Amino acid sequence: MAHGVEGAPAQKEAVLAVSAATDRRGRVRAAGGLVIRDGSVLIVHRPKYDDWSFPKGKAASRWETDRATALREVREETGLRCRIGERLPDVAYTDSRGRPKVVRYWLMTPGSGDFEPCDEVDEVRWLRPEEARRLLTYDHDRVMIDAMERALGA
Repeated sequence: MAHGVEGAPAQKEAVLAVSAATDRRGRVRAAGGLVIRDGSVLIVHRPKYDDWSFPKGKAASRWETDRATALREVREETGLRCRIGERLPDVAYTDSRGRPKVVRYWLMTPGSGDFEPCDEVDEVRWLRPEEARRLLTYDHDRVMIDAMERALGA
């Protein structure tokens, strides 16, 4: 269930983890991107959960920054090497295992690379924001479409 978007983005990047997967408040720590191209946003289908979401994932180590996690996860899930842009608000919710989770998102633009289906993500779609809102599985992801549009001045 969505707990909503947290406060404004932090001014300084910091490694917040006390372990590879949790922050100081005990929340699962993850990061990802809203990849935008020609007015469309990229969403991914995860067959394990049969859901549509944004590319994201957990930090690989306690030393990996949230920014680095976001870039790595987007590359792993979509095949795209992206340029990172503006930080978007954090999203906090309870994950499928009942743990509190925080995801830090950035706007991104695609550079090189191509999508290759895999076990984790079997399909990607470039959709206009209104189409993405309809297909996204979770309310907390729909909130990010609003944040993206505000950041882009749409």
